[in-house]
Amino acid sequence: MSHEVEAGDEFGERLKAYEGRSAAVARPGKDPVNAPMIRHWCEAMGDTNPAYEGPDAIAPPTMLQAWTMAGLSGHTGRAHAYEELLTLLDEAGFTSVVATDCEQEYLRPLRPGDEITFDSVIETVSEKKTTKLGTGYFVTTRMDVRVGADLAGTHRFRILKYAPLRQTDQSGRRPRKKPARPRPVVNRDNAGFWEGVQRHSLLIQRCTGCGTLRHPWLPGCNACGGLDWDTVEASGEGAVYSYVVMHHPPFPAFDPPYAVGLIELAEGVRMISNVVGVPYDKVRIGMPVRLEFQAHDDELVLPVSRAREEVA
Repeated sequence: MSHEVEAGDEFGERLKAYEGRSAAVARPGKDPVNAPMIRHWCEAMGDTNPAYEGPDAIAPPTMLQAWTMAGLSGHTGRAHAYEELLTLLDEAGFTSVVATDCEQEYLRPLRPGDEITFDSVIETVSEKKTTKLGTGYFVTTRMDVRVGADLAGTHRFRILKYAPLRQTDQSGRRPRKKPARPRPVVNRDNAGFWEGVQRHSLLIQRCTGCGTLRHPWLPGCNACGGLDWDTVEASGEGAVYSYVVMHHPPFPAFDPPYAVGLIELAEGVRMISNVVGVPYDKVRIGMPVRLEFQAHDDELVLPVSRAREEVA
């Protein structure tokens, strides 16, 4: 019998005891808000809003978490309650993790030169939940970002720490069938996109106020702030703008190594998809690609980018 079963409700109570515990108090960001990071962010996102440039520039609000990130070297100081909680879950067999969603609230613009601090608290730990990925616990943290005494914004981040499902046949052996691919997070802001994908149509949002196209789907326009929009269907033509090759961590539903590309569509927006039809080590920036739709099972259809050129 696993530790998870033996612990039962007692284990859940141990996890619940972490609710309300601080994960960080007045921790400073590693860098001040600065123009180079804003520029890199905007280039990666294809965001040309003039509010992010010049002497009166502000940082894109969605960068809120970026100013708190620890980087490869991590934050200095003792291990905090959040790390203790994750270690406890790991030791109980809930070793896999997937980010499920985040929410941000913006109260004050951040500007180059601002020195931020942040407080982080473990807001909630769910009861044990069984999902298509496996059984585990949803952990939500809340981070309050400040400049001096002013609250600039709040970031809530939720993960699922889980033990992957291990199905067996009648003989007790695990089947050879490949596990199902993880499902995308579908919410009220992007449901129309995924409905289009199911019909093998890639829909791009278009602001009805200024005509600006945007992807991924957002509730408002980055260019004019308008909330009204319609859609245009992508032609399917594009090119590799950038890419990475995934080697680690292994996950049973995937076959690393494989290439994941940032694809610039002919319409001018960018999207992320796997690059197929060419060996992963032959993918190149600028390589022309064509949109395809791959059905992974009866429910899941995903857009991919197939290389259009022969590679020796």
